[in-house]
Amino acid sequence: MNHNYFVYITTNPNKSSLYVGMTNDLMIRIDQHYENRENQSSFAKRYYCHRLVHWERHQYVNHAIEREKEIKK
Repeated sequence: MNHNYFVYITTNPNKSSLYVGMTNDLMIRIDQHYENRENQSSFAKRYYCHRLVHWERHQYVNHAIEREKEIKK
């Protein structure tokens, strides 16, 4: 069985902030970042990070989690 897990980086229009995340459905997650720009308590609202600048596909969730942690360091 082939699984897809994505580690991704988004930025804001000014390219002054970055957000690193992990998901199993990249397109839906990017849409959620855009839609959450109105949510006062979300990172997307504060920094408006909804523009995808990088993504990586991983077959195993533990590899994606490890990579996300590596990038965040």
